[in-house]
Amino acid sequence: MLSEDQRKEVKDTIQRMIAEAEKELKILKELTAAVEPDNSIGRISRMDAINNKSVNDAAYRNTRKRLKQLQNVQDMVDSPSYGKCVRCGKPIAYERILIMPEKRVCVHCST
Repeated sequence: MLSEDQRKEVKDTIQRMIAEAEKELKILKELTAAVEPDNSIGRISRMDAINNKSVNDAAYRNTRKRLKQLQNVQDMVDSPSYGKCVRCGKPIAYERILIMPEKRVCVHCST
């Protein structure tokens, strides 16, 4: 069970993580722009640019997914069930909650 001080710290952490994810999404959106075929770059450079775009596309999708999870869990922090594993019902380690507040399972159940 989380104390009120811990809940406040988790809420602050979630707010900070949401702001960071939103900032990262803006940067990644620029990096995922289409590689124009008429650019006067060499074949190898174009292949490298296409590869980088694929990596950035994946990072964009993952960051967007995490942002949605953080936004969803933001309202759950005050719930008495928040901080308990949804699989086994045992408390999730506070340190894990601070690192990954969007995760709803304990370390044991996550493997």
